[in-house]
Amino acid sequence: MPLFKVEKEIAGKLYTIESGKLANQANGAVTVKCEDTVVFASACMTPEPKEGMNFFPLTVDFEERKYAVGKIAGGFNKRDGKPSERAILISRLIDRPMRPLFPAGMRNDVQIVVMPLAAEEANPLDVLSVTAASAACAISDIPWGGPLGCACVCRVNGEFIANPSRSQLEESDMELFIAGRGGKLLEIELEAKEVSEEDLEKALLLAHEVCDSFVELQNELIALCGKPKADIPILEPDPELCEEIGQKVNDTIANAIRNPEAAGKESAIFDLRDQLQKQLAEEYEERAEEIPDILEKLIKKQVRHMVIDEGKRADGRRLDEIRPLSCEVGVLPRVHGNGLFSRGQTQVMTTLTIGSLDDTQLIDNLEEDYEKHFLHYYNFPPYSVGEVRPMRGAGRREIGHGALAEKALRPVLPSKEDFPYTMILVSDTFESNGSTSMASTCGSTLALMDGGIKIKAPVAGISIGLMSDDEHEVILTDIQGLEDFTGDMDFKVAGTREGITAIQVDTKTHGLSRNAVSQALIAAKKARLQILDLIESVIPEPRAEMSPYAPRVYSLTIDPEKIGELIGPGGKVIKKIQADTGAKISVEDDGTVYVASNDAVAADQAISTIKAITLVPEPGMLFEGPVVRIEAFGAFVEIAPGKDGLCHISELTPERLAKTEDYCKLVDVLKVRVKEIIDDGKIRLTHKEFCDRSKIKASAPSGGRSDNPRKRHKNEDDFKITFRNKK
Repeated sequence: MPLFKVEKEIAGKLYTIESGKLANQANGAVTVKCEDTVVFASACMTPEPKEGMNFFPLTVDFEERKYAVGKIAGGFNKRDGKPSERAILISRLIDRPMRPLFPAGMRNDVQIVVMPLAAEEANPLDVLSVTAASAACAISDIPWGGPLGCACVCRVNGEFIANPSRSQLEESDMELFIAGRGGKLLEIELEAKEVSEEDLEKALLLAHEVCDSFVELQNELIALCGKPKADIPILEPDPELCEEIGQKVNDTIANAIRNPEAAGKESAIFDLRDQLQKQLAEEYEERAEEIPDILEKLIKKQVRHMVIDEGKRADGRRLDEIRPLSCEVGVLPRVHGNGLFSRGQTQVMTTLTIGSLDDTQLIDNLEEDYEKHFLHYYNFPPYSVGEVRPMRGAGRREIGHGALAEKALRPVLPSKEDFPYTMILVSDTFESNGSTSMASTCGSTLALMDGGIKIKAPVAGISIGLMSDDEHEVILTDIQGLEDFTGDMDFKVAGTREGITAIQVDTKTHGLSRNAVSQALIAAKKARLQILDLIESVIPEPRAEMSPYAPRVYSLTIDPEKIGELIGPGGKVIKKIQADTGAKISVEDDGTVYVASNDAVAADQAISTIKAITLVPEPGMLFEGPVVRIEAFGAFVEIAPGKDGLCHISELTPERLAKTEDYCKLVDVLKVRVKEIIDDGKIRLTHKEFCDRSKIKASAPSGGRSDNPRKRHKNEDDFKITFRNKK
């Protein structure tokens, strides 16, 4: 098969897309290259629709291969295993903007696989991955309304930079990712240090230009090797049957969706559909499989008519009105911090646990390896929506929601230097009816403040919805389950009073207009400030002290060259200190040592021991320590753990001693002063000024030390080891 290749310089970097070399049995396959980063993507579709499926079965997998960065997986199993959190988040980043562009009613299985083949730190993988997935679908015969473009924009020292390097992202105060086409947005992801709505819209304009360039590049490839789109069955309800059933149930649907009690339950719309389906099953027995889709279409039509044409909402709220709010802190005893946030029938409890830096999570992915000292986990149990289903590990949705709230909170946290702790927030959803991820953000703010974490400012979040037709765009504040299901977008915005810290957008349309985005940001700000008012009325600022049950972390700095002495061979020394004191100790490469303990006395003991081990003795310093060795020429005194000095027999007392044992014995504690440090690091001590003459014993002549200077010096040289380092 011939090789097809297009390339274009976009935002200062050369991007190349190739097809025809790899995976030619896939419906579409490409590689996208930028400098030394190469990402492969394939798109495959089953030839027939999936029977019994009432939704579009799209699967997106981002596959990490450690060989791409020249790494071997850690642990016993060297095979690349389950996807990392970063891989799951990139999979979701690909899925969200691509899914709306597939035909409604499509039921053929589609799988998109994206796999970095070679990766360098300079080029983040998200832009290349979305571009590769889009190009693979665009040139395939799979029906799809793309291609779409994507862009990353950051801001460094007030300047917007498109498609930045990783080093530029680390210096920036804003990281914006968008996907779209033709000036319309299909996806927004944002993490920022309180960016204003005005500055965000400026960044969006630059990002749109980059998106258009990527669309142009893919269109060039489509012109070279694009396949005609396959003619596949599109499962749409029969218009005549839909009209017939609508005449029978429209009034029932209209009354049900205007019932505030039913609207307050996320599962209400599905309960209504199931109830009507049972009523119609006998009458339309031969066409029973079509009824769920017909009812779903009728319900959506009624809800959208009510909102767009009548300006009304199912629960009677105004379009810009938030459901009733409530906040509590300190709900649970003994935990390190706790907050309960409710908004209508959405209720989330977030609990904070504080640990030492030894509790950090080691992140090992393709882009970078680092330790994570702040984590947020989100749980969505079945009872939150009144369902019964098996409880397994966190799915992609839970991971995505947890990461969004974590992203929203990260910009306001104290630095590791100011707050050397590990923090884990767990948000448990007790009740769900719309935007539990933003409720988790609010609950997390409450938990952090209740835990005494000195955050820069409280963070709140809200979800904004949209319902539109050819003429109207209606913005809805604080959408609930019914409005999310029947609406066009879920625009989640979190931030402080000063600005936005995180955004994530889901849309079911072929793209959001700039006006819709602008109006959503305005509505979100108004709602955010209202929620912040409530949070600050409950807890105006972080508590002055952390929970008494939380560990205290103390820090000290040692000479980096002394780290080896502190750790010891195989960690022997540091493990002994931890065993003796019960404190946790972590050591940074720059010589910063963190000591964590719930017991102040134990922490002081550990710190004293660390200081003693890493101390650099100087002449004149005073010490008190046990005699650890007796020799004819003097006594070795331990002045610090693992550190001995020689107190020569002539420095023990003002008087001359016949034997060292005439004044001291093993385990006696002597007060000594450092007399000198010899060039090779050996320590000479003196005890004369502290001598207790009552301890001097008379010695028999035969027990005296040799009067032969040569012999005496020879013996002393044999034992001239005056510095023991217990590594």
